[in-house]
Amino acid sequence: MAYKQTIKQSTPLWLLYFILQTATAIQADQTANLAASQDSRQSSQTGISLPELIYNSSEHFTDIDSANLDGLLERIGDSRLVLLGEATHGTAEFYDMRARITRALIENKGFTIVAVEADWPDAQSIQHDIQGTEHNPKLKHKPFTTFPTWMWANHSVQAFTQWLKDYNQRIRKSVDMINFYGLDFYNMYASIEVVLDYLQAVDPEAGERAYWRYACLMPWTSDPATYSRAMLSGRHRHCGYEVHAVLQQIHNKRAHYSHLNTQRYFNAVQNARLVKNAEYFYRNMYNASINTWNLRDQSMFDTLLEVLNNSDQNSKVIVWGHNSHIGDARATEMPVRGEINLGQRVREHFADSAYLVGFGTDHGTVGAASEWNQPMQVMQIPPAHSDSYEHQFHQVKTDNFLLPLRQSPSPSSTSTRTSLLKKRLQRAIGTTYYPDNELNIHYTRVSLPEQFDEYIWFDETHAVVPLSTTTVRGATDTYPSGL
Repeated sequence: MAYKQTIKQSTPLWLLYFILQTATAIQADQTANLAASQDSRQSSQTGISLPELIYNSSEHFTDIDSANLDGLLERIGDSRLVLLGEATHGTAEFYDMRARITRALIENKGFTIVAVEADWPDAQSIQHDIQGTEHNPKLKHKPFTTFPTWMWANHSVQAFTQWLKDYNQRIRKSVDMINFYGLDFYNMYASIEVVLDYLQAVDPEAGERAYWRYACLMPWTSDPATYSRAMLSGRHRHCGYEVHAVLQQIHNKRAHYSHLNTQRYFNAVQNARLVKNAEYFYRNMYNASINTWNLRDQSMFDTLLEVLNNSDQNSKVIVWGHNSHIGDARATEMPVRGEINLGQRVREHFADSAYLVGFGTDHGTVGAASEWNQPMQVMQIPPAHSDSYEHQFHQVKTDNFLLPLRQSPSPSSTSTRTSLLKKRLQRAIGTTYYPDNELNIHYTRVSLPEQFDEYIWFDETHAVVPLSTTTVRGATDTYPSGL
């Protein structure tokens, strides 16, 4: 007892959390492995292989347009949040299927919000376009013109946002119109520009004060990462107080500002809040004692809550993001590193009112860069590692399918889910890709049924088609309205 009390008194809270998360992950892994081992013995006795179990439990389709989504919509049920993942940031099939599912959720389930893994100020350009409102022409930043440009400035997203615009024009009821938001904060200086422009319009004196406070960050506009190195050197004072002060002054005048225009005020508050979060993120980018992954995913979750709180209490949201953000971190190796993610936070907060959908592929092409801040290339994806989930799915005798993973009364689905519980490798490709060192960089061990409620498989996939061949450091004049 004395030993336990000593630990409680002397151990930092973050370390206690880390120990608890690690113990929970180990226990869950042992339970999953035991269940999978028992089911494996049963499968060997019946002579049914795992790919056969997956085939029998999945819903097959030949192409995205003709895929029957009735079963998926029934399984989603009354969920308030649907999170749609992707195994890469550059696969056309993932974008197109997410768009198809999103359209079905809007038309059949009453979803009115799309929130994506994109920077808030950039996504606002799409919001203005699909809502038919005017985007301020005085703002200098061009949306989706910084690395990675192809992630949102591609033909799949262009077609989807055009559908959203057409849908909003058809319904003509503002309460039912679709809203489009970004959850991320990388484009800190675009957010600063939006806040200053807003304050200059509604309160020039406050705008002047904000200008001088944000000036603290101006030396690092060309490369925010250098801000972190400057802070580590100890030769510069950080800007945390200044960015917090701007947010606080906007909060203090909420009654006056929001009375002028509620939505413009909401947009200004979110940009000011994201500047605060981004400043702290960039300040600690090279600080080994701070987990910046957690800062980013917690910020995305907080932004998601802000969007919901600003909407009708019955509003429902669809989230687009990478599998590594959308899937529950507790089913992966992330707890061992003390990491959380958006999917975990959503499940902790909303429980079964959230439905998490992952995506995967075995081989094909992908849009990615060979190094950070370099142009997109069309790269080959080699067949998946033999110890991976992707390898098992590649053995299934159909190319494309939807696989329910949530607990089900169906004996077939239950047996498949149990057989998949044992942790296997899972591939994740982000904005950069290193196929020659794929196993060390792009694979992690997960328990798929604990990570997602549903998994959508495309055996062969293809790279997204960007809207421009402009390099990441240049601006483009080919982006259509809304992008």
